[in-house]
Amino acid sequence: MAAVTAIAIAGLGACGSGNGSGSGGADPGSSWTDDAGQSGQDAAPQAQPDTDTVRGLRDSVRHLSKKTAKATRPHMVKKCTPATRRTKHTQHTGTGTRKKTRTWYTTEHYQDCKKVRSGTETYTRTVRPQQWCVRLDDVDGDTSQDDLWYQVTHATYDEALAMAEHTRIEFTPTGTGC
Repeated sequence: MAAVTAIAIAGLGACGSGNGSGSGGADPGSSWTDDAGQSGQDAAPQAQPDTDTVRGLRDSVRHLSKKTAKATRPHMVKKCTPATRRTKHTQHTGTGTRKKTRTWYTTEHYQDCKKVRSGTETYTRTVRPQQWCVRLDDVDGDTSQDDLWYQVTHATYDEALAMAEHTRIEFTPTGTGC
């Protein structure tokens, strides 16, 4: 009975302090920071954040426009030629010993079409798609994670562009590097 009580007390103690003092091993999910940079403690622990979402201080933003280049490729055209084929027809008549088989052939006309190369054509190929990027400092609270570039959506880029430098921002990146 004493062992069960000791395990229950240890389990309740590990769930978090919840007293708002911030001392001891407070659960990292229970702290918060607002946009003004002030921090505090919640009364109850919060769920762990998405692993896809990144948080940090807005350092700078960058827009890379779409980059294209002219290129050539074979120009393919459909070329048809008249052609014929022989078709075999068979007819059976009668039964038993009077059974006869008659066979004849007909010639069918059709168009034989193939794609063939006829010179070259010029087209515009995309070398680099359009990208919107945000550079963060203190990524996910780690002060050693500075100057990391993330590709973001156009809406997130516009939001970051309107923010002052070193303002806390949180978003889900579409890619890394820029």
